[in-house]
Amino acid sequence: MSYIPFPSVSPEIFAIEVFGVTLALRWYALAYIVGILLAWRIALVTVRRLDLWTGAPPMNADQIERFLTWVILGVILGGRLGFVLFYQPGYYLENPSHILRVWEGGMSFHGGFLGVVTAAFLFFRSEAIPMRKAADLMALATPPGLLLGRLANFINAELWGRATTMPWGVAFPGEAAQTCPGVVGICARHPSQLYEAALEGLLLGGLLLWLAWRRGWLKYPGRIAGLFFAGYGLARFVVEFFRQPDAQFVTQGNPLGLAFHLNGVGLTMGQALSLPMIAVGLVLVLRARPA
Repeated sequence: MSYIPFPSVSPEIFAIEVFGVTLALRWYALAYIVGILLAWRIALVTVRRLDLWTGAPPMNADQIERFLTWVILGVILGGRLGFVLFYQPGYYLENPSHILRVWEGGMSFHGGFLGVVTAAFLFFRSEAIPMRKAADLMALATPPGLLLGRLANFINAELWGRATTMPWGVAFPGEAAQTCPGVVGICARHPSQLYEAALEGLLLGGLLLWLAWRRGWLKYPGRIAGLFFAGYGLARFVVEFFRQPDAQFVTQGNPLGLAFHLNGVGLTMGQALSLPMIAVGLVLVLRARPA
């Protein structure tokens, strides 16, 4: 069987010891930092293009910078609480003190998304910012961060895909190499992190920028945000067919790790959480009208 060996890249970019304490910069942390900086830059460039909007842009440069703090809090708090509630509620109910151990991993995109939506609603309301226009701006700036985050997932050898015999399957190290039932020898898996990076970051992000900057979609408040919601939800729904299911949902009678199922047919947790995003996104696109 042909496969691609996992590249020898350390999850840590560098580590230094200061007064007996080891401080490390990881690729995942860098992905968050660079993703937020790119989002800030895209938002600034977009609001300065007055020809893209009908009337005034939703925010000015000062408001965008202040909003970044709200976004960071929404991502971290929402992402962590989403993971706790959606994926391992039983474990954290028994070990509530472990909820704060974010350095051990465990973040949910859908939770982070809800956290950012909540933070955005509160910030926009307090500053009398038009919701749909601002949502379009946020959606336009988000895909680069998704792209970098999924690449960091790949480097960390986490969130890997299901076993495959396709020639682009990757032989991930560690637990991924030991949990392929029925496979003799090297266990290759779908690089589902790269599938998501391509769909959510490159394809969706490029499409949104083209529609906003070349096709005038920002003149229809809610359209860009709606397409982002629907596009992300659809991409995640599709990739779930190739992504290794969450271990807590896998049982002898449910080898596919379906969170909601009947007689072996159902949805993974990622698919179930993506359906509302698709529905809301389609409603926003269809209801968008010229400003």
